[in-house]
Parts: sequence; structure tokens; C-alpha cells
Amino acid sequence: MNRTAGRSGPEDVPGAARPPVEFLDARVPVFAERAAPVLSSWEEREVDRLWEETTARNPATFDGPLVAVLGLDRSGDGRLVVRWAPMTYRYRALRRLRPPEEVPGSVFVTVLLPTDVGLVVGRGSPATAAPGRWSLPGGAVEPPSAGEPLNAAELRRHAARELVEETGVRVAAEELRLWALTRGRRFGSLGFHFLCPPVSGALVRRLHADLSVTQTKAGTGPELDAIDFVPSPAAAGRLAATADYLPQLFDRYFAT
Repeated sequence: MNRTAGRSGPEDVPGAARPPVEFLDARVPVFAERAAPVLSSWEEREVDRLWEETTARNPATFDGPLVAVLGLDRSGDGRLVVRWAPMTYRYRALRRLRPPEEVPGSVFVTVLLPTDVGLVVGRGSPATAAPGRWSLPGGAVEPPSAGEPLNAAELRRHAARELVEETGVRVAAEELRLWALTRGRRFGSLGFHFLCPPVSGALVRRLHADLSVTQTKAGTGPELDAIDFVPSPAAAGRLAATADYLPQLFDRYFAT
């Protein structure tokens, strides 16, 4: 699997510790759809078995569609080309069956939402794929409808939709600006991190509380069972478990 490197940095010095994610050129790359990877009969059986174990532990787990990253190339003008294929969550079980470099990553979006009291973070509820983990509002990107392209506009729409579904904060997709693009060191997952115009922290608390009541009454429950505000990288230390990209994003955001 060809995973081209982005811009090098201090973390690439021989002997230096390699952080969980690397920052790539923040221009939106070109997306090229490919066929899903072929699995052996044994892998198919193991994926199904491991998925059954997952749903037995958490019946709310949903085998939803996602955009799987097969690798990165460079176009003639130097832009990144993302080779992707439509897959579903159950195929994340391949992380337990294959070497990391042979496992498809995924595309996800997040929203950096500044307030007067810090950046908004949320804790995944027990019904999510990462219960108890703190992260920015966002989620895995789903493949577009048949015949529709996967592009910058689609990513922005998805980020805006995740923001309102998780926090109740509603913004137009056009107001979101791509701020950073990260790639996971282990599986090559791509994170598109969008910056949102600032809002009031008190408003975010109220909207999230109202949303949680509505979702609980509907029987689904909130995706984020708690929110918090991070005013500095040091303040993030109070968060018990965080998404792997979060410390590096905080460092870069508060430094700039």
C-alpha cells in the first residue's frame, strides 16, 4: 500500500519519538474511488466473528458506511490524491488481523469550535464507537450518494452536520474553513479539521443540554454525554482519555 509522506518535521529526525499523527498539506486533496480491498475467506469469517463479539458487548453499535483510505499518491501539480473505497465499520476488525500498513484507514472530520472559555470537546457516550473518549465534535465520513463526488464541499457538509448532531450548534457549511489535515501514523486515517467561527460558551452548553434532552426522549441518547472547554494545551491534561490527534492539534492551534 503506497502511503506517501507529507511535509517532514522535527518528528522525522532519526531517534526522535514519532507522534500519533502527522500534518499534511492542508489543501483539500483529490479523491479517487477504487474497488474495496479483497479479503480472503478466512479474513471474511474473522471479520464477521469479531463484529459479532463487538455487537454482543455493545448492541447499539452500528455497521454504518464509511470512506476507507487505501493510500495516497501525488498528482502532476503536487496535490495529494486519496485512493478510497466504500466500506463499513465492521472492517475495522482488520486492524486485529493484518499488519498496520495493510489495513485501510478511514476519513473523518472534526470541528474546532472556539468560545470565550476555550475550544469545545466532547466525551463519547456509551452508545458510540469510542465511549468515554474526549475528542472534537465530528465523525467518520460516509460515502456520497451514488453518482455524487467526494470533494471539499461534501466534507464541509458532513462536518457541519456532525457539529449540529453532537452539540446542537448550527452553522452553514460554507462558514467552516479547512484548518488542518492529519494522517494517522499507524493506519493512515485522514482527519480533516475545520475551524468554525467563534460562539459563546454559555450558548454551547445550553444547546448541548437541550439536544441531550431531546435525544434521550427519542430513545437514542446523546452522542456526546458531556462537553468541556479547553483554553490551553495544559488544560487538556484533565481529560482522561482523548483521541490520538487531539494533543497535537491543541499544540498547533494554541501556538498559532
